[in-house]
Amino acid sequence: MGNSTKKILKIAVPIALGLFLVWYSYNATTEEDRRTIWDYISNADLFWVGLSIGIGILSHISRAIRWNYLLRPLGFTPRLRNNLLIVLISYFANLGIPRSGEFLRATALTTYEGVPFEKGFGTIVTERIIDLIMLLLIIAIALVLQTDIILSFLDENGFGLVGSVAVLTAGIVGLLVFIRVLKKSSAPFALKVKEFLGGLLDGVSSILRMKNKWAFVAHTLFIWGCYVGMFWVIKYTVAETISLSFSQLLVAFIAGAFAMTATNGGLGAFPIAVTAALSLFDISDISGQAYGWIMWIAQTLMVVLFGAISFALLPLLNRNR
Repeated sequence: MGNSTKKILKIAVPIALGLFLVWYSYNATTEEDRRTIWDYISNADLFWVGLSIGIGILSHISRAIRWNYLLRPLGFTPRLRNNLLIVLISYFANLGIPRSGEFLRATALTTYEGVPFEKGFGTIVTERIIDLIMLLLIIAIALVLQTDIILSFLDENGFGLVGSVAVLTAGIVGLLVFIRVLKKSSAPFALKVKEFLGGLLDGVSSILRMKNKWAFVAHTLFIWGCYVGMFWVIKYTVAETISLSFSQLLVAFIAGAFAMTATNGGLGAFPIAVTAALSLFDISDISGQAYGWIMWIAQTLMVVLFGAISFALLPLLNRNR
């Protein structure tokens, strides 16, 4: 398979999957269900939708500020205005072509701030590693807060407490064996995994060495607090989800976060994942889908609107660069 074919498939497959999931969701509901879901969406309280979008914007501003903490040790301090516009553009680009935003972000930083591409891209990779660690931390918190419901779910699907412990033990043993084999292997796949893990450790250690490490950590916590917050406030747009607790919504947040990586911006996958997670807490599929679609539409509109504005503003505000 040629490189051009692979590139086309990387773009086409997520889009096709997203469209299929939208079609699947549509056909899995009755006409009455679709009317009810649409009523929820069209009558959603704009205050909470707007608040969710506002929290999302704050997370982008914080990310733009945090980016400079990684760039300063390299000898660069881009203007915050440019950082923010470039961040918004990258999210907009990712809606069309997954992961293209990271390359576009590094390229724009080179064009308008003179930061070498490889250095700018290195800071973006470090950011992604930190984001992965934060997601794993949130997953761990959700597991602790919702242990009962997770064990109940496993029990309903054929795993009791003993079975769950056995699976967990097998997983730990398997991981230890995998690490041992990985250390000794020189296969291409093993080398790629070791390179990734090495980058993970380098990313974490670079934070410990930076001058503003505590400010970086504070912004990281704020960014992910915003992500959870913009998801949490949407519960007030659907009557059945208002009573959900923070820990319950955290489970749905995690499901939605994984769905965002499956298709372009979570197209089709996000509402399905959120609905499935909320069903664990006896939320009907109709309310779950309404919640998922309201959240997805609000954040997608934010990315499209502000991303398009940033595309226009960035060159205009940097005419001499």
